[in-house]
Amino acid sequence: MMKFTTADLPDLTGRTAIVTGANSGVGLATARALGGAGARVVFAVRDVEKGRAAAGTTPGETEVRELDLADLGSVRAFAAHWREPIDLLINNAGVSVPDLRRTADGFELQFATNHLGPFALTNLLIEHVTGRVVTVSSQAERVGRIDFDDPHDEHHPYQPARAYNRSKLANLLFTAELQRRLDQAGSTVLAQAAHPGFVATQIYAGSGRLAKLLVRLVAQTPEQGALPVLYAAVADLPGNSFTGPSYLAHMRGAPELIKRSATAGDPAVATRLWSLSERLTNTRFPDPVRRS
Repeated sequence: MMKFTTADLPDLTGRTAIVTGANSGVGLATARALGGAGARVVFAVRDVEKGRAAAGTTPGETEVRELDLADLGSVRAFAAHWREPIDLLINNAGVSVPDLRRTADGFELQFATNHLGPFALTNLLIEHVTGRVVTVSSQAERVGRIDFDDPHDEHHPYQPARAYNRSKLANLLFTAELQRRLDQAGSTVLAQAAHPGFVATQIYAGSGRLAKLLVRLVAQTPEQGALPVLYAAVADLPGNSFTGPSYLAHMRGAPELIKRSATAGDPAVATRLWSLSERLTNTRFPDPVRRS
């Protein structure tokens, strides 16, 4: 079996990639790899100063722009100032928090940052996208469930793991419905999803002793975790592919195509989530959309 590495990235000279959350972890590793292959990389980050510091460690041409996915006003401002073609839109940024937090828009933070923000950003930028949209999900989606009557935990006790799993399931449902709409519009743009595996990042900084031990013993580096994202971005794959590591229950190793849950593959659920997300974000898939 072929082992995909950063050496397999094509020459990306002249291409533009937007990477959300590129100031650390898998996002930074992805940005560095794309920059090393010649791409111009736009760091779309909440903290501009941290973004500039990270961009300074990245080869090639870089640019830093402010983007807070938990704030739809910030998402709209970012998109409103974008005018040029986008070869790769990497929806990488995400959060995992231990307690209930609300955004400025009144949404539960994990669902807002991990799904609604990328959903709105993609809809607002899709007319500029010429290549692929890659959204970082997780195998946590397998135990996720979308409560369409209470998507922001307003009527049930908050469980942080449940909220995270829900947001990762939403990532896959979004990818599937986005690809369906792109196909229907006759566009050649591809929507892909990627699971980085078990990666040692700041997302585990507040975890308990057992989780920290597992990170030390089992977790991959961010550079290894970026490989499924890069594979989804450049490999010869059909639209709506889901990539992840090939070993240890898809937690480590070279990237490959992996399976998703039955719920993640349910077109009716994907369509229903899309309608809910449109209403919550007040964004729409453009008609017509760019066909290139």
